[in-house]
Amino acid sequence: MQKSKPPIVAISNLNKSYRRGSQVISVLHDITFDIDAGEFLALMGPSGSGKTTLLNLIAGIDKPDSGSVRVGKVDITSLSETELARWRAASVGFIFQFYNLIPVLTAFENVELPLLLTNLSRKKRHAHVEMALAVVNLADRMDHYPSQLSGGQQQRVAIARAVVPDPAILVADEPTGDLDRVSAKEILELMERLVHELGKTIIMVTHDPRAAEKAHVVRTLDKGVLNNVSS
Repeated sequence: MQKSKPPIVAISNLNKSYRRGSQVISVLHDITFDIDAGEFLALMGPSGSGKTTLLNLIAGIDKPDSGSVRVGKVDITSLSETELARWRAASVGFIFQFYNLIPVLTAFENVELPLLLTNLSRKKRHAHVEMALAVVNLADRMDHYPSQLSGGQQQRVAIARAVVPDPAILVADEPTGDLDRVSAKEILELMERLVHELGKTIIMVTHDPRAAEKAHVVRTLDKGVLNNVSS
């Protein structure tokens, strides 16, 4: 019998709290679960349930109080801040609700930004950017500035920027939260394509049941506790 592949993300006994004055507020309680490579996971739950905190821990933006997060072969909870920054740049693509594009840069220049941290030649960088923009169907808009693009187009540029370094995982925090229904549907279909055609692993925080329907697996957080899983 063939041994199944190890998960791309392995989360074990994760706990996180924040201090507010003299008060300690517990946000996540003993979270343990795996994410398989090529999985499209939706994290749902009420406001304040710990969804974004969990996403930030998986992406190495924040560190837990205890427990571990392993991405691929790397236990990211054991990395120093410098090592973590280097790991994030190479391993995680970020998709935000409000795009986070730089207004004075063209779509091409925004997508190229993560590659400026690599050793790629200018010619190779440009080839990667053109390919990423083609994947999101914006090859004809590469010289446009964010203000010249619709919300849906800006989010597609942001997705191209997230995938251009070929990261191990993509993390998306309410990626359709600022879009109309038609644009949101297009973005979710694009994310599905990234999973099915490029084999990307996506971890998405959403409050929208329509967005969660596109995911392979839905996990629900409530008051920092992982309640259930559906697929």
